[in-house]
Amino acid sequence: MIEIKDVHQSYGKGKVLDGVSLRIKENAITAIVGANGAGKSTLLGVITRILPMISGEVFWDGFNLKQVKSREIAKKIAVLKQTQSLNIRINVADLVEFGRFPYCGGRLSDADKAKVEQALDYMDLQLIRDKFIDELSGGQRQRAFIAMILAQDTPYIFLDEPLNNLDIKYSVEMMKIIRKFVTELGKTIVLVLHDINFAAAYADYIVAMKDGKIAGEGPVLDMISPEILNGIFDHNFHIVEHDGKKVCLYYDNESRRKHGGYTHNHDSEHVSRHGDEHAHNRGDGFARRNDDKKGRRHTV
Repeated sequence: MIEIKDVHQSYGKGKVLDGVSLRIKENAITAIVGANGAGKSTLLGVITRILPMISGEVFWDGFNLKQVKSREIAKKIAVLKQTQSLNIRINVADLVEFGRFPYCGGRLSDADKAKVEQALDYMDLQLIRDKFIDELSGGQRQRAFIAMILAQDTPYIFLDEPLNNLDIKYSVEMMKIIRKFVTELGKTIVLVLHDINFAAAYADYIVAMKDGKIAGEGPVLDMISPEILNGIFDHNFHIVEHDGKKVCLYYDNESRRKHGGYTHNHDSEHVSRHGDEHAHNRGDGFARRNDDKKGRRHTV
């Protein structure tokens, strides 16, 4: 279990974390959401001891994080930052081997090599294992780094914006993989997400931050509501339900009214009055053109 107690962090005179206390749910996905500058990535850094804290405590399975050696931490938690920079040109398989460093110090045993192969298999990377990282697409590159995290074989995984620079297809694929880490491998996942709909679709719990504080936390269905989200993001949300999940609509209501659109009931069916009229007029035009053609054929 991970427990954060009254954590404070500042950069200069500005408070970034202001008395944050939190318990991370095990064998689940917890998504940390909030506007830019809310303190999400800083909280992730403090929990994983990448960043120092001014005051407060973080406990891992009852042990104070300050008292645990770095190598032992690396056997408990795996962290993927928002951006990954490599100073060397390296292929996929060699990158994944880095995940075993806390155990072997760079000299892989047969057991370490087996973990690497399992990670490559799980992430479907065997066919490109010899390709260099700079030759990969964004989706392939992210899968390679996730495979490195998987090879590290830790019970806890922390991901800071894992969908960064991914298109819709690869974002969905990545969230499905992360979901499988919990259901198939029993991992505990904590991730920072900007897209609230990916959090709503794939997370179990949501922690919402604002101005360095926890503004709300709880199961997804409880957290995805206008009463909570409007204040966190300073924006009016409209929530609909589809297949048992809640979806947030971000559009501006005033703009929608100007374009003649409207929402039908409170479910996932959204009908555009402007679009219906356009389709209706287009259909009349087709009918008139067909009638004209028929008339020309008869007169000839």
